[in-house]
Amino acid sequence: MLTLHRAALLRPAPADPAAPSVPDGAVVVRGDRIAGLGPYRELAAAHPDARVRDWDGLLTPGLLNRYGHRLLECAYHPDPREEIGAEPLTGAALDALGLDEAGWGASARRGLQRMLAHGTTAVAGPFERTSVRTAVSRSGLLTLPGDGSAGGVVGGSDGGLDPLAGHRLADVVHGALTVGARADFALFEQDPSGQPGACLATVLAGRLLHRRR
Repeated sequence: MLTLHRAALLRPAPADPAAPSVPDGAVVVRGDRIAGLGPYRELAAAHPDARVRDWDGLLTPGLLNRYGHRLLECAYHPDPREEIGAEPLTGAALDALGLDEAGWGASARRGLQRMLAHGTTAVAGPFERTSVRTAVSRSGLLTLPGDGSAGGVVGGSDGGLDPLAGHRLADVVHGALTVGARADFALFEQDPSGQPGACLATVLAGRLLHRRR
């Protein structure tokens, strides 16, 4: 079945200054692949039986979080039921938890869900803990090589869960949207300048894995 994701503005390649944006644009998804992209009216006419998801926002490639190792193997993401706050725990607070492999795996799963909520579709490692590697693999996010040396303070504007914090969209998108490529993309609110705001939805390999409530 085809799904047509319509957006107020489609930016298929934000990292390429020459790539045009498409007002009232859309991406057509078949399975886990992009089957078409361009003006909504043209795609809707070409695929009249497609299911339509209408988003009032900006559609772009998904984001790359370069701090996966630091976020998932050097920080603990609390379960809300623990009532110890929502921010990742590091340092002495992390050491005091005495996490075993199961605890690290559960933390990584929560951290990955929170990455998806920021439009992330790719994450850089390395991932040395077995439970964390398993969580990343099962999440479906693309895993990219890394040396674990990416700096930044967990939870801060550089190195936190939101790749856009303190950065331009062009610097943190992962690749470009092209026909035949894996359907990884995100949708964001737009501020008056046209820049991305809060993440509305994240699509990973054609599946809607995050939608803001």
